[in-house]
Amino acid sequence: MERTADVFPEVTLRLPGWVGELSSGGDGVCRTVEDRMRFAVELSRLNIRNGTGGPFGAAVFERASGRLLAPGVNLVMGSGCSVFHAEMVAVMVAQKVVGTFDLGGDGLPSYELVATTEPCAMCLGATPWSGVRHLVCGARDEDARAVGFDEGVKPEFWVGALEERGITVERDVLRGEAAGVLREYAEGGGEIYNSRQGEDLP
Repeated sequence: MERTADVFPEVTLRLPGWVGELSSGGDGVCRTVEDRMRFAVELSRLNIRNGTGGPFGAAVFERASGRLLAPGVNLVMGSGCSVFHAEMVAVMVAQKVVGTFDLGGDGLPSYELVATTEPCAMCLGATPWSGVRHLVCGARDEDARAVGFDEGVKPEFWVGALEERGITVERDVLRGEAAGVLREYAEGGGEIYNSRQGEDLP
């Protein structure tokens, strides 16, 4: 780590160039929830095929119109930063686009987070603070664990907990396609980049 005096390195989030190319196609509107998930799945697929990260994609959309606000892909390995999960990246970019930390703030439309896999413990915790009002998931938690990813410790009632916070949850949207990307990654020898490799964690 390079630093001079008390100045630490800048932490920068930069999406791969191909993400912008994919996102600029068409009119930027995904009218159905399946179309929105299909876009997120394509992000996850291209992320592994371009060698830019893990098999996870996400996006924030205006719920009513389907307009894309921000895409996100998993950038953990390339960035050297464990928090750069696809959902976190999509939320960070979305908040920069609208200029506020609260996607549920006054005067803003209702936004939804579409993720190719159900949230890990970290992304689950970040979802209420993001301000989104709806969460759409493709693959299930067990699909990610089945190929070796550590999803962390999550309460069994996580869906109900989000709904108590005013965030509706829709599961299993194109689950087969989303889980297929996870399997493609694992079967292709993709690195399962859990922390503290080799330890037997719960």
